[in-house]
Amino acid sequence: MIYVMSDLHGCYEKYSKMLSIIDLKETDMLYILGDVVDRGPDGIRILFDLIRRKNVIALRGNHDHKALFILSQLMKEETTTANGQFAKQFEYWISDGGLPTYENFQKLDKEEKLIILDYLRAMPFFKKLEVNGQMYFFAHTVPEKESMPEEPELCSKRELILGEPDYDEIYFDNIILVTGHTPTELIDKKYEGRVWKGNNHIAVDCGASFGYPLGCICLDTMQEYYVD
Repeated sequence: MIYVMSDLHGCYEKYSKMLSIIDLKETDMLYILGDVVDRGPDGIRILFDLIRRKNVIALRGNHDHKALFILSQLMKEETTTANGQFAKQFEYWISDGGLPTYENFQKLDKEEKLIILDYLRAMPFFKKLEVNGQMYFFAHTVPEKESMPEEPELCSKRELILGEPDYDEIYFDNIILVTGHTPTELIDKKYEGRVWKGNNHIAVDCGASFGYPLGCICLDTMQEYYVD
C-alpha cells in the first residue's frame, strides 16, 4: 500500500498514532510531503524516527529547507546569531516556528547533529510514482498553473517548496498532483481538517500543527485516515 501525509510540524504523538492506525507494514510505503520540523515540539524526534525507517520517505518542505540552512550555519564555528544578515534570517526562522527545532537540536551531541543535517540534506524535492495505473506527482507544493512546465519534475526547487498552486485548475490530464503546504481549510472551508480532492489534485495538509487532525490517504484504496 502507498500512503501519503504531510506537514507533521513536530506533532510526534499524532504521527505515531497514525502509523498505528494505518498499520504500516514493511511492504508498504509512506511518503511525507515535507515540513517535518518547526512549530510543534518534536520535529527532531520525528526525524530520528524517520531515519531508522526504510519504507518511509520524507520529501523536503520549506521549513525543512530553512532549518537545514540555519542549523548548518550554526555548526560553523565562525557563525553566531549576532552575525548581520544571518541574524535576520535566524530571527525570522525562530518567529516562523523554528524555536522548538533550534532548542532540541542544541541538546544533541555533535554526531547526532550531523546525522540530522545529513538526513535533511538528503531529502528529495519530489517523487513521481504510478499506483494502480495512475501516475502521481508528490511534492511539498507546486507553482501556479501558468508557471508549471510541461513535466512537473522540471519545476525549480524553490517552486516545489514555496509555490502557490491553483487548486481550481487542472494541470495535467494524466497526472494527479499530491501536495501539502497549504492547510486544506484555506482551499475550501468545508474541508477543514480533512484531505481535499479535486481537479486532479490531492491536498493532504490538514493543519495538524494548528489543532486540526493529521490526515493520511492510501492511494491504493483512496481511504482517508485521521488522528485528532
